[in-house]
Amino acid sequence: MQTTMLVLILIAMLITLGVLFTGLLAMARGGDFNAKWGNKLMRYRIVCQGIALALFAVALLVGKGG
Repeated sequence: MQTTMLVLILIAMLITLGVLFTGLLAMARGGDFNAKWGNKLMRYRIVCQGIALALFAVALLVGKGG
């Protein structure tokens, strides 16, 4: 169970990092891609970050219970 949670947390963190860098690069370049995807990518980052934090909280709660 601990290994599974660790892997899920790491995957969520890597997805968050990927979305963050994609959004930052889009904003740095500007243009049509940024106009279409800039804000959406930052919203997706917030969602991914929330999922990662929720998984981390669940892992902490499960760890204390066991």
